[in-house]
Amino acid sequence: MKKLSIITVCMLMAVALVSCDKTRRNAGRAYMPDMAYSTAYETYAPAQERLRASGAESEPVYSGKPVAGTVARGDMLPVHISGDTTGYNQAVSLKNPLATGSFDMKEAERLYLVNCGICHGAKLDGNGPLYNGGNGPYTAAPKNLLADDMKALPEGKMFHVVTYGKGQMGSYASQLNVRQRWEVIAYVKSKQFPQGAAEKPTADTAAAATTK
Repeated sequence: MKKLSIITVCMLMAVALVSCDKTRRNAGRAYMPDMAYSTAYETYAPAQERLRASGAESEPVYSGKPVAGTVARGDMLPVHISGDTTGYNQAVSLKNPLATGSFDMKEAERLYLVNCGICHGAKLDGNGPLYNGGNGPYTAAPKNLLADDMKALPEGKMFHVVTYGKGQMGSYASQLNVRQRWEVIAYVKSKQFPQGAAEKPTADTAAAATTK
């Protein structure tokens, strides 16, 4: 009986050694081969190129864009105004929906410094690093946000400019969501009229802001 046990143990050890003498690279049959062996393609490649890479001919490919008419969770409802001159003029009626105290002003300041300060400057004087008193890569000075014409610019038109861009300034709709744009505008207005000072633009500056 003892010999039988020894023989059995030896046979088991021999089987174990034989089983381990070769590295097995094949995991066997894949339950979901399309996930186990995914097709490699560039992340930002055009949809048709990704379609060809997948080997399909007519199967729809996800474009990476949200479904039209949907709103991201936690974001505010979009403002439906056009990006042309007509929309810019209509934007004068837009009011900042964020009530004072409903957002963090320090976060609004951070968003301004990250997205706007490089051009308009940390002090909102239009002397950001890209201009730097004429010594930067930009030869034309960005807008001084503390100037009278910018103080007279309604917040709705500010929102339109941040959303669609104007002149040399491009759109920031992809960098800032709707709420963040309003937060930045609230921060700019708080610097234009500190300590709750009333906005009293003159007729000349108001007219200038309307035509810009």
